[in-house]
Amino acid sequence: MAAIELGLVCAAVSAVLLGVYMFFIKRYVAHYPATVYVALTYLCSLVWYVPIALVTIDGRYVPTDAGPETFGALALVVAGSSLAVLASFRAISLGDVSYVAPISKLIPVFVVPVEVVALQQHLTPLQFAGVVVATAAVYVANYEPGRLVEPLKQAARSRPAQFALASAAAFGVTDVGKRFLTQELAMAPETVNLALFVGLPVALAPLALGRVPAGVRDDAGIFVGLGLLLAVAEHLVMLAFSTLPASLASPVINSSAVVTVVLGGVVLGEEAMRIRLTAAGFAVAGVTLISLG
Repeated sequence: MAAIELGLVCAAVSAVLLGVYMFFIKRYVAHYPATVYVALTYLCSLVWYVPIALVTIDGRYVPTDAGPETFGALALVVAGSSLAVLASFRAISLGDVSYVAPISKLIPVFVVPVEVVALQQHLTPLQFAGVVVATAAVYVANYEPGRLVEPLKQAARSRPAQFALASAAAFGVTDVGKRFLTQELAMAPETVNLALFVGLPVALAPLALGRVPAGVRDDAGIFVGLGLLLAVAEHLVMLAFSTLPASLASPVINSSAVVTVVLGGVVLGEEAMRIRLTAAGFAVAGVTLISLG
């Protein structure tokens, strides 16, 4: 019981931190090139996360029988995460964060079919219902009084929505990769996080170095703070999934969309807050059904 309570606390705190993290991106660094933002933020996260990993690691960083399959899967997760994070940042920089957040949380909608194809999982009726409910979040987020299909057309035309969906799809693939690494290949979750915090800055450095804007030193404190938020949130997510069933952890963690929508509406004065809160609710409800399935 104590472990479950600890897991729920970790999941809830991570949701708040991730929601605040997305809001801070929009408010403070959305004007940066995506490659520069990702490289700097993940480099700062690495500095924060190394001592966390050193204290919390239980066992080996890499399994003793690790081979090409293990390192290939890890490389795929790093590459996929790079694309996912870049797309997520681009979506936030182009659109209202309260609009992007519910759409970007549709990751389980993409996880399920990838698991069905790659890991021979079976889609239950409850999971299918969850996919339908979560997908409705895109419709609701684009809802305006008028023709029935207009929200779907709006979503198809919207660049922020396109990038948010691309981000959710890429995260869906990498989440399956993380599950494969930590469960089937017995790699420590801390190792996966360290690989991400090292791999993304290294992979993006060639693209970022020539695009660093003047005055970046003035925002050093912002990047350090974002790095801390991300490092702590990702570690809490790991703790939540290690102590809770996915059916409990995933909906709580993905409620970060609600935090982002509220902050975007209240602090930034973004429009249609009620509609976007409803969309966030559909997204969380869909994720819940998928997790329960």
